[in-house]
Amino acid sequence: MPILLALKGGAKRFRQIAREVEGISDKMLSKELKDLETNFLVKRTVYDTFPPTVKYEITKHVDTLQEVMLALTEWGKLHRKKITGV
Repeated sequence: MPILLALKGGAKRFRQIAREVEGISDKMLSKELKDLETNFLVKRTVYDTFPPTVKYEITKHVDTLQEVMLALTEWGKLHRKKITGV
């Protein structure tokens, strides 16, 4: 979910996503992006430049997750409050 939220603002390169998603290793980010692409949630575009430029963006299919993502975000906030007491 953090990767999808990072891409909500538009297409981004790998490094941009890595900076926005806290605590994720490059290896894990790469794996998750591949999984999201396989499941039609992220589109990967390779531009014919040197060196090659690769950008990732969310697909329209992510719109079907809108309610689920909002519910999970709210649950996460409540859960964090319960754990931290703040």
